[in-house]
Amino acid sequence: MIRQAATVSEMTSIAAEFLAAHPQGGHFTIYGEMGAGKTTFMRGICQSLGLGFEGSPTFSLVNEYHLDDGRRLFHFDLYRLNSPEELSAIGFEEYLDSGHYVFIEWPELGGSLTAAMPRIEITDNEGIRTVKLPD
Repeated sequence: MIRQAATVSEMTSIAAEFLAAHPQGGHFTIYGEMGAGKTTFMRGICQSLGLGFEGSPTFSLVNEYHLDDGRRLFHFDLYRLNSPEELSAIGFEEYLDSGHYVFIEWPELGGSLTAAMPRIEITDNEGIRTVKLPD
């Protein structure tokens, strides 16, 4: 599925549509160049779930959000990751086994740990974001 967004509101709508298709949770990677809209998409995911958004993790690799129904969302930003071994050291596999939502920005830095996960791909063409969502 491919969608386009020219505004933050449209990106939030795409995120809400994506969540409606995946109400049970899951692991998803978010690919895109710097400034493509990965963080804007994550903000839309959080907003659609009724969560405040803390932004991309700055000092840690992951932000944890608690949903009202007891579920959680884990948002990883691997931009500052030095090696995939760092993910293993923080128990990355346990996050994946938790049954909660896991979204990962800059997944290419996670090596084989993130390579096989469903991909969300975001590109920016002069302010129009194209969002390719997994089926």
